[in-house]
Amino acid sequence: MITRSSTLLHCSAPDEPGLPAPGGWQRQLAGAIRDPRELCRRLGLDASLIPGAEAGHSLFEVRVPEAFAARMRHADPDDPLLRQVLPLDAEQTNPEGYVTDPLQEAQHTARRGLIHKYAGRVLLITSPACAINCRYCFRRHFPYQENAPSRSQWDDTLDYLREDDTLREAILSGGDPLAASDRQLAWLVERLDAIPHLKRLRLHTRLPVVIPDRVDGPLLEWLTGSRLQKVMVLHINHANEIDEAVAGACARLKQAGVTLLNQSVILKGVNDSVDALEALSERLFEAGVLPYYLHAFDPVSGAAHFDVADARANALVDELRTRLPGFLMPTLVREVPGEASKTPL
Repeated sequence: MITRSSTLLHCSAPDEPGLPAPGGWQRQLAGAIRDPRELCRRLGLDASLIPGAEAGHSLFEVRVPEAFAARMRHADPDDPLLRQVLPLDAEQTNPEGYVTDPLQEAQHTARRGLIHKYAGRVLLITSPACAINCRYCFRRHFPYQENAPSRSQWDDTLDYLREDDTLREAILSGGDPLAASDRQLAWLVERLDAIPHLKRLRLHTRLPVVIPDRVDGPLLEWLTGSRLQKVMVLHINHANEIDEAVAGACARLKQAGVTLLNQSVILKGVNDSVDALEALSERLFEAGVLPYYLHAFDPVSGAAHFDVADARANALVDELRTRLPGFLMPTLVREVPGEASKTPL
């Protein structure tokens, strides 16, 4: 169960030095750039990009927090952060094999908002919202409205977890779980705490990266109050995503006892070079984050222009091993529908 202590109250004090003001992240989330023309204008991009950006936006809307946009190079259409979020005309082209549900998650939805693919752990769609819309997202077509549980439906989901004593880990995902309010998350984690066979709480999130102020006192309070071992898997694809604000958010999470891992996706034009992958691992470790997975691209409809061939990905990883110690080497994997685990390449 979540309990309060003098330490927790100290963490949540709104005037504590180094902690963002509570609720500031919500204003930043609401103020994210949502117009492709505005994104192009703000970054001084050539007007020729606008028609393709609007065409892609019609398929999957633009959403870019100001804090993330501020790390992009001005007037550079090849900036690796911009490429992750700028819609392109290429999104309207779908080669054979690119589908809306590349991981076949619909077949593993055991309850509304609950995906159970692997032994010992379940994934909970904790929020349908994201702070940023990444153009390569394998869930860009996910039916979130059909997987957003009401409070009574959460009770049904929690019963599923209580009844399966083989489960050891609950994974909060989305969307982005940290797009949910701290009140909602504290409510959910308190109930997960009360399930005795659960040992770990894992969160897959991009919010501490794109809006570092999300790691504030209220979030740290419910995190530190849980008996569960906490693991946070961040999603960072390029070293330029980690500025001092992101490093500060990571430091606050580590101080709260959270194990920090990173998973990235190998993306054409973003990180498909040995230099980029090496810089990413080094910068992650400087920020207290261990590289975990480097995912091969999932063939999701609308994103084929990001694909990197497996042979190329393997060659990059082979060279990366000659530059980095083993503990900074992410594992190159693909998620194959129906398999019992991620598949190393």
